[in-house]
Amino acid sequence: MKSPLLSLPGAVPAEGRDEGVAAHYGDLFREQRALADGNGFVDLSHRGIVTVTGEDRLSWLHLLLTQHVSDLAPHRATEALILSANGHIEHAMYLVDDGATVWMHVEPDSQDALIAYLESMKFFYRVEVADRTGDIALVHLPAGSIAEAPDGATVRETPQGRDLFLPRADLEAFAAAHGPAAGILAYEALRVEGHRPRVGFETDHRTIPHELGWIGTAVHLQKGCYRGQETVARVHNLGKPPRRLVFLHLDGSEVHLPGHGTPVRLAADGEEGRQLGFVTTSARHHELGPIALALVKRNVPVDAELLAGDTAAAQEPVVEP
Repeated sequence: MKSPLLSLPGAVPAEGRDEGVAAHYGDLFREQRALADGNGFVDLSHRGIVTVTGEDRLSWLHLLLTQHVSDLAPHRATEALILSANGHIEHAMYLVDDGATVWMHVEPDSQDALIAYLESMKFFYRVEVADRTGDIALVHLPAGSIAEAPDGATVRETPQGRDLFLPRADLEAFAAAHGPAAGILAYEALRVEGHRPRVGFETDHRTIPHELGWIGTAVHLQKGCYRGQETVARVHNLGKPPRRLVFLHLDGSEVHLPGHGTPVRLAADGEEGRQLGFVTTSARHHELGPIALALVKRNVPVDAELLAGDTAAAQEPVVEP
């Protein structure tokens, strides 16, 4: 779904998974600094929007999600995963309940698959699941923003800022009143700085929550059964995940950024060494320079110098080995 805000001055369309919104509006670092200072907003209207209504909505979702939501208080933000039977991550949902409706945003174009799964699990529960992507747009106000949410918007407030579920028809008026707009590249750079994983970037077909630090934030270890719960409990109680998320400081002399999937190796072994992981997301940060997240084997020494493709990289652990 193409955002009308691509018509704003300087807008350069994003590509790949974030197609449909602006990558930037002409000055990536200015946009990052504005967000870091609590100014402006980010157009996330390409993300999927799903709602669940009905008196059983929270107790029903509690049975399906990794998060404890049966007693979720109105207007309290949370996040949750849906796992496969083997414990691999399939969906990440960012939720808030307004007292009558659970609102969630998900990765672009993933809402159909999510809704199909939820519909298959309704049984006798009094719930209704709806795709609201066509009429509701998501925008993000950064932490520290003093902008007021428009009347009628549902707000999901987190330490990183506020996610607003707005009528899509109001998106252009919102932009005129709450600029400057910042592109998805600025938002992603701050996400990488904050070590926050994203499905489809930090995950592949075999990723489990422990590898990305989602235990505790998106996975509640004391709730009842859900699909994949046995894997979560077994790894938490008896073992360690096979891989771990790391934050990389990349060599700033390189012109290019290593893309998603770029092999990660020990610097001592050179570019022909054994692959130990891969870059998940890379970004140019307004203060830190080129940075990235990567998923590496658990036994990679935490003090080892790495190579991301042909780019030297120093690591900081996100998930401890």
